[in-house]
Amino acid sequence: MADPARPTIQVEVVYALPDRQEKRVVELSTGATVTQAIEASGIVQCIPGGIVDPGCLGIFSRKVAPDDVLAHGDRVEIYRQLTLDPKEARRKRAQSP
Repeated sequence: MADPARPTIQVEVVYALPDRQEKRVVELSTGATVTQAIEASGIVQCIPGGIVDPGCLGIFSRKVAPDDVLAHGDRVEIYRQLTLDPKEARRKRAQSP
């Protein structure tokens, strides 16, 4: 919960599953980081294994680090690992009749 003495920002934290999207809106103190937003959202419970890969984070499709500072209205995105390498998928499509 944000400190009432400090200005606050509101951000969205999202994680997409194959069949649905989890989205949480959180209010944080100004100067909050990506990691703090993820923790405050509780969205980790929706992630298989409950582990967020720090290399799979973004804000509006732009890759970010866990300690990057957020701005009001940001959309923190937690990306899933690829199940198939895109190059391999193209190769398979090219080989099929």
